[in-house]
Amino acid sequence: MLTRDDVLEKAVEERVKFLRLQFTDTFGCLKNIAVTSEDLERAMAGRVIFDSLAVDGLVSNIEQDIVLQPDLSTFVVFPWRPREQAVARFICDINNPDGTSNQGCSRTVLKRVLDEVAQMGLEVQVGAKVEFYLFHTDDNGNPTVSAHDSAGFCDLTPLDQGENARRDLVLTLEEMGYNIGSSNHEVGPGQQKVSLKPNKVLDTADKLVTFKFIVRTIAQRHGLYASFMPKPLNGMPGSALHLHLYLRHRREAGVFFDDVKSMENDQVIGHFIGGVLNHASANTAITNPLVNSYKRLIHGDLTAPVYVSWSENSRNSVLRVIGRSGQKTRMEVRNPDPACNPYLALAVIIRAGLEGVRQKISQPSSLPENIMQTYNSLGQGVRVACLPRNLDEALRELASDTLVRNILGEYIYRAYTKAKTEEWKRFQAVVHPWELDEYLSRF
Repeated sequence: MLTRDDVLEKAVEERVKFLRLQFTDTFGCLKNIAVTSEDLERAMAGRVIFDSLAVDGLVSNIEQDIVLQPDLSTFVVFPWRPREQAVARFICDINNPDGTSNQGCSRTVLKRVLDEVAQMGLEVQVGAKVEFYLFHTDDNGNPTVSAHDSAGFCDLTPLDQGENARRDLVLTLEEMGYNIGSSNHEVGPGQQKVSLKPNKVLDTADKLVTFKFIVRTIAQRHGLYASFMPKPLNGMPGSALHLHLYLRHRREAGVFFDDVKSMENDQVIGHFIGGVLNHASANTAITNPLVNSYKRLIHGDLTAPVYVSWSENSRNSVLRVIGRSGQKTRMEVRNPDPACNPYLALAVIIRAGLEGVRQKISQPSSLPENIMQTYNSLGQGVRVACLPRNLDEALRELASDTLVRNILGEYIYRAYTKAKTEEWKRFQAVVHPWELDEYLSRF
């Protein structure tokens, strides 16, 4: 844990000139304001004041002041800047001028949930697998949908022309303190995947919000654009953000239960799974936040995680359980996409799981195989619930789920749903190219 003196010493040592105070808005977009090294102590003391518009993402006639409170443990120097004019960053919580937490701070929402985890004598760690596309840019530097290569799953050069960019990305991430599990070319042309090893939940969320900024910076240096749009190409796989959760008990001293407690931990995990699935439909408005997100969650797709169920094998399940053995059990939540706000996504998923533990919600039966192949053999009248089919359905589910609304808080809930409802209305009002291709010459 870095102290104030540690940060000051490191800033001098690394010749830091500019300091970025980074935070996320309601929708998970990374924002920042920059100050010079002369204001480093003022920044660490939480005396940098800004406008709440940057957090809400919405313009209103009411201007409110917010205070950026740096988390000293997130101090890092960006490795790609000249050392004599180095740039460093903090990730900040959003406070009110009186020092209280601002109700629009999504990082604080996650911290509140993690406090509940600790109060229940549990610990959660999270790893992540992030998928994205590398596209060419046009003559003006704007992104196109022209893929960087035509490679497929785990291909090598010369087919995988993104290998150099991916290598530079991994080296940069490691220099910034990321623990990378693996990286590879994914199924789609120009599609990449990078895995982050499990870590504390807040640390993983911080790394995920910075991840897109780093990836886009490195891609730009290679003349490319990195897109985290959930489904940018017709007929090609969408991009996912798979979250890998590890749940375990701990003693008061912080020593984790050994294998003799595996059965008890297994029961807790079962209740946790039940809670996650109980609120999965409402959570989808947060984990899959765009109109475009639901082009990836297509019913009938052999790889789309659209069924509100768990499985050890099915790729169509929202939740996959891997290595079921007490402390080593891994729960993979498969439906989120990289456009989500990771603070809010992790908050609603974990808090839903905690509710399952508190209420001892039964773990439903698993899907033993790919449901697309076994649906007809499940039995007459047996049906598996599905995730919402579009953003409008997801917002309706969110509106009716009191628990998830309470997790977000009424302030974030209202700001978020107002913006997303308007997004859906704009989409509905536009005539899309498919409609012209399908109907113009026929009617």
